[in-house]
Amino acid sequence: MEFFRKNLSVLLFVIVFFLLSPNLVVRAQQVDSQRQTLITQIQQQIIQLQQQLALILNQQQVILGVPILLKIPKININATIEDVGLTFQGAMDVPKGPTDVAWFKLGPRPGEIGSAVISGHYGRWKNGQGSVFDDLSKLNKGDTIYVEDDKGAITTFVVRESRTYDPKSDASNVFNSSDGKVHLNLITCKGVWNKANKTYSERLVVFTDKE
Repeated sequence: MEFFRKNLSVLLFVIVFFLLSPNLVVRAQQVDSQRQTLITQIQQQIIQLQQQLALILNQQQVILGVPILLKIPKININATIEDVGLTFQGAMDVPKGPTDVAWFKLGPRPGEIGSAVISGHYGRWKNGQGSVFDDLSKLNKGDTIYVEDDKGAITTFVVRESRTYDPKSDASNVFNSSDGKVHLNLITCKGVWNKANKTYSERLVVFTDKE
């Protein structure tokens, strides 16, 4: 009896330990399970990020050729693409003749991230010949546009919307894009011919996105 009295505290500890040990094991297992689930989720997120990064790097590594041909089946356009810069007045230059179009070479190439811009003439010339973009206003949302480069690659674009601008209004959104996507914007004239200024009263822009 004296032995049990002296060692009662030890015996109580042993009894409590054995009573609680199953719960401790279960809790430990639960913690381990939660930890493993969290580790698995983190690993999956890392894999997704790696895949997205690889996709971005692959897109950047693709070097597009110089655009040489614009095709718009709906309005029967199959036009040679010139490359132009800025005029002395700081505006985008235009193609030399009525049947060609001009790509703004100081911006992205069609198919690169950002807004590539191609312009074309509108209206009748002195010899009565029409211009390449006379029917540009007939394009509707969903119509397709194709650009071929000097490497033979063809990039497809889909019309999103058309807008009309005053020649003096701010049209910076035609040349700039910050959404990280690929766009092609087509520009031409529209409206009434002003003999004094030798230009038309409006500008038509067709906004398209890469398919």
